[in-house]
Amino acid sequence: MTPLVYRVWTPPRTMFMLSDSGSGPTVYQNVDIDYISRNIIAAVISHEDAQLGSRAGPYHLGDYASRTWTYVTAGEDESGSTIPQQLVKNVFLLRGDSFGQEGSMIGVRQAGQIFRVMLKGGDAVLSWPFNLMGDKRQVELYLNYAQFGPNLYGVCAASWYYFNSAPSDVTMTQAATLAGMLPAGENGKRLPGGGVDRTSDGQWVLNSTIERAQNRMPAAIERSGGAEAVAATVGITGAAADPAGEKNSCGAMPASVAERIDAEGGWH
Repeated sequence: MTPLVYRVWTPPRTMFMLSDSGSGPTVYQNVDIDYISRNIIAAVISHEDAQLGSRAGPYHLGDYASRTWTYVTAGEDESGSTIPQQLVKNVFLLRGDSFGQEGSMIGVRQAGQIFRVMLKGGDAVLSWPFNLMGDKRQVELYLNYAQFGPNLYGVCAASWYYFNSAPSDVTMTQAATLAGMLPAGENGKRLPGGGVDRTSDGQWVLNSTIERAQNRMPAAIERSGGAEAVAATVGITGAAADPAGEKNSCGAMPASVAERIDAEGGWH
């Protein structure tokens, strides 16, 4: 029954949010897919899961088997998960990627490895019933639940926090920046006055992924016929609607975003 619930309702919290160790309250507000820039939709699909619209299931079984074997034998998986898998992880699973990483004892490291494999197996199984709700709804949920900073979730909060812009008005450069933050958005930081901090200590990994997205995504999207054409591959048609005064449109800065910026003294 759970996929049916998520098909018609967007709960305000996920397990990923609830297990966030970042300081301060959760910053989040739902926005309907009609009011999300097609630039964001296209950039995230191109960056995270370009085969989403053409694939029959949440992932290719052969690819998943190969990835799992690589992960078990080498402890790494550089290919990443699909959008359906990431969505299920965000909704249902506690953070576990760091479990056992710091252990000095072999047994601790092995336990951590087993735990992370179990997490990957969990999102693989749960993503199949979720896939029944269709690509369009999965993309909508993913964009609402993706992390873009410590305790900062969804493109509604992220677009206002970083760019002082409604998600319906985000440019291609801004969209590529947000896409480049995924799926490691927990490291996101805002520059005073706005923008993503890509230069301070500890931000070099995020900077490299954002730079790669900015260099590749616009051209890749253009080759595919433009942002609206890419969005149409998952059933999202037409341009973003005017958010003025509409429910769940994120047409004005959410109070939680303004409070976060106030607390950081980040307006100037």
